Amino acid sequence: MVVRTRFAPSPTGMLHIGGVRTALFSWLYARRHSGTFILRIEDTDRERSTEEATQVILDGMEWLGLGADEGPFYQTRRMDRYREVIGEFLKAGHAYHCYCSKEELDAMRARQQEAKQKPRYDGTCRNRTEPRPGVSPVVRFKNPIEGSVVVEDVIHGNVVFDNMELDDLIIARSDGTPTYNFCVVVDDSDMKCTHVIRGDDHLNNTPRQINMLKALGAPVPVYAHVPMILGQDGAKLSKRHGAVSVLQYREEGFLPEALLNYLVRLGWSHGDQEVFSMEEMAQLFDIKDVNKSASAFNPDKLLWLNQQHIMRSTPEHVAKYLKPQLAALGVNVTDDRKLAAVAKSQQERAKTLKEMAQNSRFFFEDVTGYEEKAAKKNLTAEAVGPLTTVLQKLSALTEWVAPALHDAVNQTAAELSLGMGKVAQPIRVAVSGGTVSPPIDVTLEVLGREVTVARLERALAYARGQG
Repeated sequence: MVVRTRFAPSPTGMLHIGGVRTALFSWLYARRHSGTFILRIEDTDRERSTEEATQVILDGMEWLGLGADEGPFYQTRRMDRYREVIGEFLKAGHAYHCYCSKEELDAMRARQQEAKQKPRYDGTCRNRTEPRPGVSPVVRFKNPIEGSVVVEDVIHGNVVFDNMELDDLIIARSDGTPTYNFCVVVDDSDMKCTHVIRGDDHLNNTPRQINMLKALGAPVPVYAHVPMILGQDGAKLSKRHGAVSVLQYREEGFLPEALLNYLVRLGWSHGDQEVFSMEEMAQLFDIKDVNKSASAFNPDKLLWLNQQHIMRSTPEHVAKYLKPQLAALGVNVTDDRKLAAVAKSQQERAKTLKEMAQNSRFFFEDVTGYEEKAAKKNLTAEAVGPLTTVLQKLSALTEWVAPALHDAVNQTAAELSLGMGKVAQPIRVAVSGGTVSPPIDVTLEVLGREVTVARLERALAYARGQG
């Protein structure tokens, strides 16, 4: 069997981490089994679906690297196919027209509630043969009334639903537009989906969909209903917990693979391993190993994993994602080699790429001023001697590389009988404008001779003026 999975978001809101985890699980399962991953946009809710939300889904999937093998398919472009199947269902007796008004349905529910029964459509029109004048009917699926449906769920085990508890679902509204549950069935059948991995909030829809698949004569896919993600307080994940658009994580400076690494560990594990590459995830992940209990979102753990991925990535890879972060600060980088060198110099200390970008501006922009506190402490009259000496030594260097620069700073400290901090910090403030930078030798190497000398001369003039 060729594995075919799908991710089918509705563009009625932003793509958030719950949806991303579902997409990831589906993508990984397809990759592990050399299968096909399908992207389907379920946009039949025309009132709530927006182009903006659709674009966020597409942009988010691209940023995450969860490329689809087929799609994106849009349900709104498949209306003729849905109407064709509705016609077939009506002809075969698997569906019927229902003429009950809203008032009649409300009264029906009220009677059932009064009798302490589960509210459900009672089948009033199930065997009706004559139309009701002046009424545009809906179409209902004729659900079996005997027996039960067993959902063989990979995560939850067998879940049994009594057919008597499942009412006759509306599959087409009075204006002829098909409904969500019906469209899903036709799509999963037409797209030959073998595995349906989705949130466990869809579990109650599954028995109805299975019955419709059987009526369609289609094979029933393997189902896996993934538990939800909760906030640290145990409540349903909301914006205050981090349930924001996935693109917000891009703006905040997270590497996509770090976010995916974090999400794959919400409910799945492989021994004690915490950090996974995408290749390792695709090789090791199995949906059968996902825990059935809900997982809690921990932003501190996500931040730690992001730092780990930044540290372990190649400078060129980090630079690719650092570039737009710098652009957001108004810094447009044209020298990719220098950008990679900057990324390498910052990899050990940055938790996010946004933080890295903010701390890297001085590599690309001229330092026209100094942080007040930093200058007051480090660019004083006492700094004139160290700055003068180190300038002389740096100007005499024939090779502008970190080891030679390190020696020049060390020799300055030794000759003047000063601690390294009394030499390195004035240099750091001079070239960066503040007290935070990568190791000073690496910083100077990346900045280059011309920029370093110019900034040291300017700082020396500043320090002389403090005497």
